[in-house]
Amino acid sequence: MIDKNKLTYYGYGMIALLLIWQGLSMIIALPIVPAPFDVMINLVKIFASKIMIHGGYSLWRIGAGVLLSILIGVPIGLVMGYFETWDRFLSPITYLTYPIPKIALLPIVMLSFGLGELSKILMIVLIIIFQVIIAIRDGVKAIPKEAYYPLYSLGANNKDIFREIIIPASMPKFLTSLRIAMATAISVLFFTETFGTQYGMGYFIMDAWMRVNYLEMYSGIVVLSMIGLLLFVSIDFIERHMCSWQSK
Repeated sequence: MIDKNKLTYYGYGMIALLLIWQGLSMIIALPIVPAPFDVMINLVKIFASKIMIHGGYSLWRIGAGVLLSILIGVPIGLVMGYFETWDRFLSPITYLTYPIPKIALLPIVMLSFGLGELSKILMIVLIIIFQVIIAIRDGVKAIPKEAYYPLYSLGANNKDIFREIIIPASMPKFLTSLRIAMATAISVLFFTETFGTQYGMGYFIMDAWMRVNYLEMYSGIVVLSMIGLLLFVSIDFIERHMCSWQSK
């Protein structure tokens, strides 16, 4: 079910931002800050012909990057958290590579994998996967050893331990890390979409800026914000259903 109270507060937040935007537009009184109403009218006008295509490409890239990060990062984090041998081997590698600014790797990624879809998706993976691994590992290590004893006494194997204790207990930290990483991933996606492509919200916004079409530029910024909001709301929805025990 949709949390009506949360939707109400989202509505209040949007109204506040629109009022601030309108005020700035009136104070500055220049085309560089168009009124929100004008931007919304333009957004409706170009949505089907332009925004849907560019927004679809951006959503596909983010979705593919997040999915790959989960498929690779979650198993690594689980084994690092539960098996000390794996943690001793993989932790130094993780700690040495995690602090590297991922945007600095963009030239290497593009030289290695080209300017197409793969390099853009891999950049998102590089941003998200480390936070997933570390959050999952720390979530598993935070589980008290006593939590395992009842299942051990019943003859549970590692598969049972992971399914009944480790995965549910580490899920909240995993979703929190995903929520934090998502904002950075969208920022880097915007940057990568200005290279070697003619599709995506990053390309659309920069192209509108170069053509001095501020209505389209702001329309693209609004849509990019809505994509971010959609992703955050989706994570909240997953958390409410998969971690419902937290509120009990």
